[in-house]
Amino acid sequence: MTGHRASAQQRQRNISSTATIHAIGTAVPMTDVHPAFIDWAGGRITDRRERALFTRMAQRSGIEHRWSVLESPTAQDGFYAAQWPTTAQRMAIYADEAPLLAARAVAGLADQVAIDGITHLVVASCTGFTAPGIDQRLITLLGLNPSVERLMVGYMGCYAAIVALRSARHIVRSEPGARVLVVCVELSSLHLQDDARVEPLLAMLQFGDGAAAALVSAAPGGIALGQPFAMTVPDTAGLIRWDLGDHGFAMHLSGEVPGAIAQALAGTVTLPVPAESVDLWAVHAGGRSILDAVARALDLAPDALEHSRAVLRAFGNMSSATLMFVLARILAGKATGQGIALAFGPGLAAEGLTFRREAP
Repeated sequence: MTGHRASAQQRQRNISSTATIHAIGTAVPMTDVHPAFIDWAGGRITDRRERALFTRMAQRSGIEHRWSVLESPTAQDGFYAAQWPTTAQRMAIYADEAPLLAARAVAGLADQVAIDGITHLVVASCTGFTAPGIDQRLITLLGLNPSVERLMVGYMGCYAAIVALRSARHIVRSEPGARVLVVCVELSSLHLQDDARVEPLLAMLQFGDGAAAALVSAAPGGIALGQPFAMTVPDTAGLIRWDLGDHGFAMHLSGEVPGAIAQALAGTVTLPVPAESVDLWAVHAGGRSILDAVARALDLAPDALEHSRAVLRAFGNMSSATLMFVLARILAGKATGQGIALAFGPGLAAEGLTFRREAP
């Protein structure tokens, strides 16, 4: 046995197999599109009562800002002005911008913790397709070793961050010497649709662009990842849906989703630990009504979902990246204890993880 291999095996024996998030870097683009979108969408609704309904719902959304890689997309000279762009045109922007935004998130991670010696890269994204993929682009942009093992988690929507972190946990538990870089990047603003109905406009109102990157390894300190859990809720497949078309991905987000989530938490979805024993909640900020439904169904304290509400307020729903932003706030805080990370998405499905926030 060579000395190098012996020392590597010794390191593995000396490190716990508990997978831990050590730090999370986040990034959003420079353009805040939320106020302009509300004006644009309201102008498309011809019925006065429906316009009033949209305005009222927008004011109650709990969102103040959403960010886009597009510069003034709904302006007269913006991306959506003259002619609705094709899926190919949208994917061309995704291929250019998604890796760059992801690299910015990794740079934010590197400001907090050393990211040398990366052995695995897990990338989650559902708002675009490109080949070579974002994972391979990041290998080049970040100067990672070409032998890094890669995994792409594609088109799973808002709960993909859980799937990516769960995959990193499995890797670390099977290879305790692994150092896993987990990246979520979404450009939801590329999928605005030519629709003047209130419900689709309210769905589009939720989404923004963002990226997050986490380092996961078996070394101690940070957020220790615990037991994963998952459940597809019966008879709900049509409630959350992305339909691929010639003009981007059309999001369908039914108004029945909050009620379905509340009902699922009351029966179908069983948490690994009792809700009353949980100190920290990292719930995907899919929308104010969804957070309210989770809080009611689990009988949570009024401030239990404050991290999620703060992310929703500042960034909107960034699909898979959103939950990572919530976990980043937990890492930046002083509170410790037992936690649950929970997200809902297409299916309708729930994905989650228990975690423990260790003292800084």
